Amino acid sequence: IPSEAADAAAGGVVPPPSSSPSSSSPPSSSSASAFCPISPSSRHIVERQPRMINFTVEYRQRSVSLVLEEAHSTVGNIKEILGTQLGVPVSKMQLKGWKNGDVSDSTMLKTLHLPKNNSLYVLTPDIAATASTSNNSALQESLNQNFLLVITHREAQRDYNLNFPGFRTIQEVKRNVSDLTNIPVRHQQWEGWPASASDDSMTLALSGISFPCHHLSVCRRSSPAIAQEPPGEECADVMMISDSEGEDFEDPSEFGMDDSELFGMSSSNCPRSPMMPENSQNDTDALLHFTDEFSSRYGETHPMFFIGSLDAASQEAFYGKARDRKLLAIYLHNDDSVLSNVFCSQLLCADSIVSYLSQNFVTWAWDVTEDANKSKLLTVCSRNFGNVVARTVRTNKTDQFPLLLIVMGKRTSNEVLNVIQGNTTLDELLMKLMGAVEIFTAQQQEDIKDEDEREAREMVKKEQDEAYRLSLEADRKKREEQEKKEAELVRLEQMKKEQEEEKEALRLSLEQGLPPEPDQEAGDICTLRIRTPSGEFLERRFLSTCKLQVLFDFVASKGYPSEEYKLLTTFPRRNVTDLDPGSTLLEAKLFPQETLFLGAKE
Repeated sequence: IPSEAADAAAGGVVPPPSSSPSSSSPPSSSSASAFCPISPSSRHIVERQPRMINFTVEYRQRSVSLVLEEAHSTVGNIKEILGTQLGVPVSKMQLKGWKNGDVSDSTMLKTLHLPKNNSLYVLTPDIAATASTSNNSALQESLNQNFLLVITHREAQRDYNLNFPGFRTIQEVKRNVSDLTNIPVRHQQWEGWPASASDDSMTLALSGISFPCHHLSVCRRSSPAIAQEPPGEECADVMMISDSEGEDFEDPSEFGMDDSELFGMSSSNCPRSPMMPENSQNDTDALLHFTDEFSSRYGETHPMFFIGSLDAASQEAFYGKARDRKLLAIYLHNDDSVLSNVFCSQLLCADSIVSYLSQNFVTWAWDVTEDANKSKLLTVCSRNFGNVVARTVRTNKTDQFPLLLIVMGKRTSNEVLNVIQGNTTLDELLMKLMGAVEIFTAQQQEDIKDEDEREAREMVKKEQDEAYRLSLEADRKKREEQEKKEAELVRLEQMKKEQEEEKEALRLSLEQGLPPEPDQEAGDICTLRIRTPSGEFLERRFLSTCKLQVLFDFVASKGYPSEEYKLLTTFPRRNVTDLDPGSTLLEAKLFPQETLFLGAKE
């Protein structure tokens, strides 16, 4: 065992720690796909077996293979081993080729979620190349070149044009084709790979394929029969099956499902209905169809897509009160992209993404698989967001879809904060969404402050306008009341004047109707002296045969009508007004003379 460990260290293999001799047995080099029987007594040993990661590191004209334990190893451990084997100082070494971009030396391998087999390369820009490494620049150039793979799916009779950088591995190509064709990697049968491409961990740049374009074909092969162990023979080696994305998938039929269920897609024998009907005239109907089809493919847990036109979605997101505004997420789907199925099933439908979109975004979706629908989208985008967004959508290639556009509404125009392509990870997607929300929140706080200040100003103005209105109303009522009083006074004055004129006319009429006053020398003369309420005396002579009515008319002609005044004798006190107006003065015992006085009737 010590000699084996020494050999492993010399070859760049870091053996995992073991708690028993049986667990330190070297793993079999066989790649058989069948499981060996495991006795219950040894099952706990298999479950504790650490996961090992294979690395192929290329440096100039050298290639180094490493095997490290995922749980306890760091990027720095890889550099230390490479420094020993390559004779390159760790401080001058740049380790490239990570899926997630550059990583620090302290990064744990388990946090990178690496596949089983990985291909890396070392750059040492501070170390000049020797004569033996004169081809290093050509190698670096080939690693950064883009290779066009024209892959023919023979069963579907369909060609796929896929672009891959040179540092991608053959294994990564096969996984992408698996997502596109629904053929698991272990069931793919290829034609067209050069003889030098014998290892799936090999990069495309070193595999010997043609540049810039290489033709391949793939189809499904039958699963090999599982080998039967001879009776009584024990299996000494156990093949460990990793849950990493770099491992080949077992046949889904062994677990009671077909390939389409494993990848969340329909069977290739039953073509899927399109996400959105072509040339749909009604956006609402098209999006209802999109939502139903999306749910049938990827389940009910998915973002809540806005049902309506893009204009309506923009109105919903941008033009409410500042506190209620949200970002607009525009999801653009393309069934022809190899990334669409993985992006939808593993990223867009993840609980964390669904929840975050629901809280912070209005999500609107569209399918650009058909040219007519894509043209309609470009027209709408140009109208709402300008030519920049339309040009961005137009220039993205099919294999870069799906796209997720993050749009923020601003005072004068709408701004696209980010365009997220389909080749991203769950963590990257969430971080980009959170970054957009952070920018939006800062802008929203300013908008809320401005809106509050504007509402405060409007409230003050409204209160001032209301106070002014009430003041005008009070003045109007006061003026109307004054005018009403003045009109009443005028009416009363007019009425009084009319009454006085009427009285005067009546007085004159009575005065003119009186019989002439008889002379003093005439016989049967009755002299009456009448005291008015003002203290004045009225004196006149009447014939004794005159009626009392003549006396009443005389008193009324002086302004004291019998309806308002009564005529009284002094002694004995009598109310002459109550007497019969038709009786004579003699009969009323007012002859030959009498002093009377006027009093107001009660």
